[in-house]
Order: sequence, then C-alpha cells, then structure tokens
Amino acid sequence: MADLNPLSLWRRFIATPNDNRAKTLFVAFLVSLICALLVTGATVMLRPIQAQNRAAEQQARLEALISAVPGISDLIAESGGDALSTVVIDLDAGTAAAAVTPETLEAALSDQANWTTLAAADDTAGIGNRPNYAQIYLLRSGDAVSLAILPVVGSGYGGRIQALLALRGDMQTLAGIAVTEQSETPGLGARIEEPQWQQGFAGKRLVDDTGATRFAVARGPARTEYEVDGITGATRTSNAMTQMVRFWVGPKGYGPLIAAIRRGEF
Repeated sequence: MADLNPLSLWRRFIATPNDNRAKTLFVAFLVSLICALLVTGATVMLRPIQAQNRAAEQQARLEALISAVPGISDLIAESGGDALSTVVIDLDAGTAAAAVTPETLEAALSDQANWTTLAAADDTAGIGNRPNYAQIYLLRSGDAVSLAILPVVGSGYGGRIQALLALRGDMQTLAGIAVTEQSETPGLGARIEEPQWQQGFAGKRLVDDTGATRFAVARGPARTEYEVDGITGATRTSNAMTQMVRFWVGPKGYGPLIAAIRRGEF
C-alpha cells in the first residue's frame, strides 16, 4: 500500500529531479499562490492608510481650491478664523445626507441609481444628469450659516466647466467664485479662470425682491447689481456661466438647501 504520509510525500517530491515537468509546474503554482497571498495581505493591511492618505490629499486640494475664491480668506478671518465644516447634502431634500459621508461619497456616486436624469426643460446648465448628493462647505457665525461654498458644474463652449460658488449667509448674495476646470478658448472664454474677472462676482445679488433669479453675465459691462462684466468675444461662455449659476441656485440644484438655510433649519 502506498505511503500517504504528508511528510513522506513531500520528501519524495523534493527528491524528484528539478527538470521534472510536474515539479516545475507545482513550484510555479506554489510561488504564485504565496505571492498572491502576500499581495492580498498587504492590500488589506495598507487599505486604512491609503484611505487616510487619499482623504488628506483630497482635503488639501479642496482647501487650495476654496482659498482660490477671491475674498474668501478675508471672510473666514472676519468670522474669527473658524474652520469650514464639510457636509454631504441630499440635493432633493436640502438636508444633510443620512447615509452618505465625505468618505463614502465617491462610492455612492459610482452607482447610477444616485444620479437624476434631467428633463431638457430643466437642464439649463447642459449637464444631462445631476448627482443626488454633493459635498459642500459651510462657515457658521454662532448657530447661523454665514458662508456656503457649493460645487457647481455646467457645459461651456469648449466643454465642461467646474467651479466653487460661494454664497453669503443670506443665500441671496454672491461672495465669490473659483473656476476649477474649464476648456474654453484661450484668450477668450478661458478668461473665466482669471482672478480679476472672478472678483466681479463678489457682492452681486442672485435674486430680486420678488425672489426671481436675476443673476447674469452681461453682454458688455455690468449695469445692475445682478450682473457680472461680460467677456468680449466669448458670448457662449458668458451664457454658459449664467445658466450654470442659475441652475445650481434653482430648484433642481441647491434650491432646497438654500431655502432651508434661509429658514434657519440647517
């Protein structure tokens, strides 16, 4: 009867000539298995560290973007230097998301179920669909929100435009804007990324006394408290900026959140 003792079998295997095909294949398989186990173990062990590093990198990038909004540093200093808090918003409800955090937002938005397809009549920003959740930044003065920084996106002449829109605590006055991504025509529409042009947003009103949205990038110099100077030769980019801002402060964007903040519910 054959000896099936594992130790004996191993000794017989070791004694097999090294040029034996079965031995070569088995050793290759064994080495591959050990390497796979080591890589898997390292991945599991390093995952928390990698997550922390990604979070720190994202936070640093966001702080750099926020600081790029003209005048924001002064507004934060006026508040006593309090830090901006980060909140994930349920856009439809206008409240803090119950089950999505800044750490889980990316995973949540990888699920198409967490996006809303916009009807053509509602899609003034030209984005096609809108996430159901968004990460925003708030500065408080006592119990009241004194500044809200809202990520916005729209479709420009050359492609996607992304920006951070800052609103004063009354939710009717712009504190500033920082364009963070654009592919508009150099020397024309691309001027939306110039700090000097962005400074024109500070202090502009979004709505009139009836609540109607009046903000616009003008065709030429601004003539009202609702207008920002237009960019010569970049009419389509100027219109895109107007429509992007109007969409995101409207009912399909941050409208429910803005209303909740104005009511003192946030």
